[in-house]
Amino acid sequence: MKLWGGRFQNSTSSVMDDFNSSIQFDWQLYKHDIKGSMAHSQMLCKIGILTEEELEIIHGALIQLEADIDAGKVEFQVAHEDIHMNVEALLTERIGTLAKKIHTARSRNDQVALDLRLYIKEQSLQIEKQLIDLVKALTKLSGEQIDTYLPGCTHLQPAQPVRLGFHLMAYTEMFKRDTERLRDANKRLNVLPLGAGALAGTSYETDRHMIADLLGFDEVSLNAMDSVSDRDFAIEFLHVCSLIMMHMSRFSEEIILWSSGEYRFIELDDAYSTGSSIMPQKKNPDAAELIRGKTGTVYGRLMGLLTVMKGLPLAYNKDMQEDKVPVFETVKDVSLSLDIFTKMLQTMVFNGTKMMEATKRGFLNATDAADYLVGKGLPFRSAHEVIGRMVLYCDSHNMTLNEMSLKLLKDFSELFEEDIFERIEIESCVESKKSYGSTSKSQVLMMIQKTKEWLNSSA
Repeated sequence: MKLWGGRFQNSTSSVMDDFNSSIQFDWQLYKHDIKGSMAHSQMLCKIGILTEEELEIIHGALIQLEADIDAGKVEFQVAHEDIHMNVEALLTERIGTLAKKIHTARSRNDQVALDLRLYIKEQSLQIEKQLIDLVKALTKLSGEQIDTYLPGCTHLQPAQPVRLGFHLMAYTEMFKRDTERLRDANKRLNVLPLGAGALAGTSYETDRHMIADLLGFDEVSLNAMDSVSDRDFAIEFLHVCSLIMMHMSRFSEEIILWSSGEYRFIELDDAYSTGSSIMPQKKNPDAAELIRGKTGTVYGRLMGLLTVMKGLPLAYNKDMQEDKVPVFETVKDVSLSLDIFTKMLQTMVFNGTKMMEATKRGFLNATDAADYLVGKGLPFRSAHEVIGRMVLYCDSHNMTLNEMSLKLLKDFSELFEEDIFERIEIESCVESKKSYGSTSKSQVLMMIQKTKEWLNSSA
C-alpha cells in the first residue's frame, strides 16, 4: 500500500505509477532529503515529538542509509513515487514504526521545496567557483596578450584597432556579472520552506528557525502557501545559467570565426577539436560549437519552466514535478561547458601576426585620422566628412590611408602635416585612447589589476 493509501480502495495502475513517479530523476536529491530529515527530526526532538533515544536511532539509520546509497547498495522503487517516500520506506524497513514519526509536521510539498533549494545552493557554489576559475584564466591571458593587436568590430565589420588583452577583458566583465548574479540570487534562494506543511502551516509548535540554522538558511519563509508553490528560485537560477551560457556562446562564436581559414587568428588545441570522417584536412572547433548549441537548450529549459508555472493556481500542483529535470540537466550542461571552455581557452594559441595584418585592412585608423583634424581645430562633423571622402578615394584606388602622400592628403585638408603618418599607425591609434576603460595599455593594466582585486575579494 502507498504511504498515502488509507483513503483509497483500489491500487493505481502500473501505467499511472510510472507516469506519476519522479524517482527516475529526483533520486539525485537523496543527500539533500536525508540532510533535511536529520534537521527536521532534531527539531521534532526539541518539541517533544521524538525522544533523545529515538532521535539517535533515526539519525544513525539515516547516516547508514546515505552510506548505502552512496555505495550503490540501495534500489529505489517506482511504487514509492519519489525520493521522499523512498527514503521514508527504506527507513521504515530498517527501524520499523519509529520511522513513521519523522513525517510529523511536514509535507512532501515543503520537503521537495527544501530539497531543491539545498541542491541549487550546492550547485550554485560549484558554478561560481568555475566562473571564478574562468575569470582567472581570462585575466592571465589578457596580461600575456596585452601587446597583441586585432581589429575591433561593430556589425562584424572592422571598426577600430584594439589590444587583444582589452578584447579578452570585456569577457571577464560578463563572467564577473554572472558571478554576482549567482550571489544575488542566493539571497532569495537561501530561505527555508520546511515547516510550511502542505500549504497552511502546521498545528504543532515547531521551531522553523532552528531548522534554518541547522541547514544554513539565512531566513525562514514568511507565508506557508507561497513556500510550497514558489519556484521563482529555480527559474532565477535557470535565468542566470542562461546568461552564463549566452556569454560563453558569444565568445565561442568568435573562437569559431577566429579559427576559420579566413581568419586564422587562433589555433585550437587538438584536445578540444575534432576531425571529419571524410575530409582528412579538417580540424573542427566542435567544443565551441557544442557550447553554442547547448545555449539554446538551456534557454529552452528556462522557457519550459516559466510556461509550466504561468497558469498554476495556489498552492502546490503536480505540474511542479516538472521543475527538477530542467534544473538537473542545466547544471550538467553549464558545469561541463564551463570546464571545457576554460581549458579550451588556456590551451589555444594566438596568431598575433595574422591579427596585426588584419588591422591594416578596413581603414581601422579612420576615426583617429578624424581625431587628428579635430586636434587641429576642425569640428568633428567636418572632420568626419573629410575622412569619409578620403576613405572613398582610397577604396577606389586600392590603397590605405597610410599610403597617401602628404600632398594628396592636403588636397582633402590643408590641416594635414607630416605628423599624421605617425598618428595613424595602428600602435598609435590604440595607445592614443585616454578615456577610462579604453584600450590603451595603462587602462588595460588597470582593468587587470581591478579584476585581480575582485578575485581576491571573492576568495
